[in-house]
Amino acid sequence: MPVDPHIRRILDMLAAAGAADAARLTLGERRDAFRKLMSLSESSVAVGHVEDRALPGPDGPIRVRIYTPIDTRFDRLPGLVYFHGGGLVAGSLDTHEGICRPLANETGCRLVSVDYRLAPEHKFPAAIMDGYVATLWAVEHAAELSIDPERIAVGGDSAGGTLAAIVCQLARQARGVRLAAQLLLCPITDFAADTESRCAFAEGYLLHKATLDRDLEHYVPAGLNPADPCVSPLRAPDFHGLPPAYIHTAEFDPVRDEGRAYADRLAQAGVEVSYTCHPGMTHLFYGMTSVVPYARSAMKRIGGEIRAAFYGALRHAG
Repeated sequence: MPVDPHIRRILDMLAAAGAADAARLTLGERRDAFRKLMSLSESSVAVGHVEDRALPGPDGPIRVRIYTPIDTRFDRLPGLVYFHGGGLVAGSLDTHEGICRPLANETGCRLVSVDYRLAPEHKFPAAIMDGYVATLWAVEHAAELSIDPERIAVGGDSAGGTLAAIVCQLARQARGVRLAAQLLLCPITDFAADTESRCAFAEGYLLHKATLDRDLEHYVPAGLNPADPCVSPLRAPDFHGLPPAYIHTAEFDPVRDEGRAYADRLAQAGVEVSYTCHPGMTHLFYGMTSVVPYARSAMKRIGGEIRAAFYGALRHAG
């Protein structure tokens, strides 16, 4: 099907404003453009409670923002540790208010949004280290956070999905850490990919190949191969034993094919996978809920499948 007409209007406006020349953006302009795009999400959604905290990190405090959903019928809630997108060079707790607030409500999870360090100020593996430490913190402090330690998931969008996938792979190797699910929204799973979707949607569809290339230059230090499994989780040698995955891609997204490939690799390893490619959507559709009706309904469905998995498991256990 064609690009959703609501998104088409956004693309046309960006093109008319000269925003299509991604290769010319400075880092500051890249961050500012991302912040403006994320303002299309619904940041005013009411939740039960929001708390900012700082936890000990590998190189200073890691800021997190904890969202309690508006509906809290149980003493202990499932937990969702969430990593924002932005190519590992942009994004913050504030840019993703409009994703985290409705996602907390729809999933029924106490959501922990992580303000990991960004490149190029902090290159690989800083973001991964922060994401992993924050996840371990949520597991170890589950009782304090009123989170059920048996129902803790990780999730993220775009490059945040990269971090979520890698954190799952790291957690599999750790004793005493068992994640219940992974939610990956338009994840970048292979920074060295040369796929059909990367070629077909290289420019003009919100996320440009030039942006992906520039972000990668900022993130990966000289001498490190982007195909290293620690950078590109699709390149991991083993997918057995990873948590159930809920993977969502967009039809007109350069990273669509690698998201589907990640779902396929997980399924081949016997991991439970739910995969959806959203028709007519582009990258970042999940952040356009205030102006794209399909995006709003899709995020409700995405949150609903996590809620069903977690609360269905609770009913089964009871």
